[in-house]
Amino acid sequence: MPGRSPSQEQFLIQAGQALARRNPNQALALLDKADSLGRTHNATLNRAVALRLLGDFHASLAVLDEALDMKPYDFAALLAKGAMLEKINRPKAAVEVYRNALKIAPPRAHCPPAVTTQMDYAARMVDQHAKALGDFMRQRLSGLRADVGQAALDRFDEGLEIYAGLIQPPKQQPLLLNYPRLPVIPFYDRNLFPWLSTLEDATPVIQAELTALLETGFDDFAPYIAYPKGVPVNQWGELNHSRKWSSLFLWKDGRRQDAICARCPDTAALLDSLPMADQDSFSPTAMFSALQPHTHIPAHTGSSNVRLLAHLPIILPGPARFRVGNTVKSWEMGKAWIFDDTIEHEAWNDADALRVILIFDVWNPYLDDKEKILITEMMKAQREFQAS
Repeated sequence: MPGRSPSQEQFLIQAGQALARRNPNQALALLDKADSLGRTHNATLNRAVALRLLGDFHASLAVLDEALDMKPYDFAALLAKGAMLEKINRPKAAVEVYRNALKIAPPRAHCPPAVTTQMDYAARMVDQHAKALGDFMRQRLSGLRADVGQAALDRFDEGLEIYAGLIQPPKQQPLLLNYPRLPVIPFYDRNLFPWLSTLEDATPVIQAELTALLETGFDDFAPYIAYPKGVPVNQWGELNHSRKWSSLFLWKDGRRQDAICARCPDTAALLDSLPMADQDSFSPTAMFSALQPHTHIPAHTGSSNVRLLAHLPIILPGPARFRVGNTVKSWEMGKAWIFDDTIEHEAWNDADALRVILIFDVWNPYLDDKEKILITEMMKAQREFQAS
């Protein structure tokens, strides 16, 4: 009785074995037989491997395009296509393919070492291309920068790096309320807050009252991060229940802390005179934020983009940095800023002594006054619903 004809699956298995022996010609012959029984994605990928082993990179690239036509989101095929584009001296085209591959890459923990090595190589290629593109654009545009204001230059430089792929655009990530149609601005133009100079001029008065507070009651400062047991602490493990980062509230969740305000009456009166955000049970919040020497506050985001935070350094013994999105600034005595804390931000006290910042919240200036009332009532209604 005659034997049964080999199946397509058997041809594919034999072709894979031939490739493992690095015998591409035998593999191609077996793949031809498999294809005669119907084209498959797996056979097409193996044909591309065989052609690569033969050194026919153009043909291998064409076959990979056929495989991607069958399965456009095949991660392995995209990596292989990037490699073939490099082989035929098209590195910039390869980078685009690598970038697309990395967007759909599976979790590294699920990948064998050989694949993670390819992923790391693709990522390096993408990074090198971004750096080269950024350097090229900066050089080409260097002659146009002379008459541009510093604020515009700072924004343009960030835009160039985003366009080149060196950094990601900042985005708002509120933990509570993501209110629509508000601009994504890390540090706001101080001209929107004409009272900032009044705040800055009061720095010596606030310093004097804070110094007295620290001398008589630093124990009143409590750890800013205080998660209960059983709650994931994520990036806050080092600072949870730690006095490395502590705070003393003058207003907390909309409630005036009378005992503390009585001990720094001039600071409290100044804050009363400023347009702090006013939302029942939410704001204003105003506090002294104390960071111990050589302490880092890890990246995090705030609750809502309907309000912004004001920072005024009160004790600044040395270098201290602050990042919002892609912008890193150093605090300067007597200089305040307003920023959107729903954009990822972090802080460092690089000095050898305690750093203290006065922090309070203000309404986002792009909100209408009646809109603020609606937002406050909306949030109250949500809280009432949850309690009912």
